[in-house]
Amino acid sequence: MQIDPEKISQPDRYKLCIGSVVPRPIAFVSSQSASGESNLAPYSFFTGVSSNPLTLLFCPANKKDGSKKDTLLNVETTREFVVNIVSEEFQYEMAACAEELPRGESEFKLSGLEASPSIKVKCPRVARCKMAFECKLEQVIELNPGAVAGGNIVIGRVVWIHADDDLINERFHVDQKKLAAVGRMGGLNYCSTKDIFEIPWGKKALEKHSTTDKVK
Repeated sequence: MQIDPEKISQPDRYKLCIGSVVPRPIAFVSSQSASGESNLAPYSFFTGVSSNPLTLLFCPANKKDGSKKDTLLNVETTREFVVNIVSEEFQYEMAACAEELPRGESEFKLSGLEASPSIKVKCPRVARCKMAFECKLEQVIELNPGAVAGGNIVIGRVVWIHADDDLINERFHVDQKKLAAVGRMGGLNYCSTKDIFEIPWGKKALEKHSTTDKVK
């Protein structure tokens, strides 16, 4: 099958993207309006960008009428946000925060998740979150301004990190089992990170693959 993305609809392009770019980590983004109203929303177009400087990005698409989502409006106004990493223990509360609420109504209240003060930014973080990154806005790239589902790339520099005491060892390795992160698949499907396996880098990966085949 050969597909020209310009000849299919935006919803169909979206389905192809979220169904094949998997699993996707989830940025549970907390932000705050200029008047102090808190917002909390999940975004699965999310990844790390760089360790020097330490930066993250997430991508809030425009609404069905082409307007900007509350998260993007807040970030552009205050130039800060927090990326909370989603763990299994509050996965349902996270999903509840995808509800479209009138501007000014807080998803913290809707979900029952407790907010906790941040250190370097004014917007709160999720108290139950095992790991969170406070960010200052570096850049917003609007890929299709004013268009329905138009893409926006929000790049933030990490200025503070919160983590549970037993989550990170002395070498700054994160315990993946304790983090128990949740990922996004296509449609309403999610995945866990319980099935973890190790593959060496470079030529050693092929050597391991060959050895494994012989064992089988």
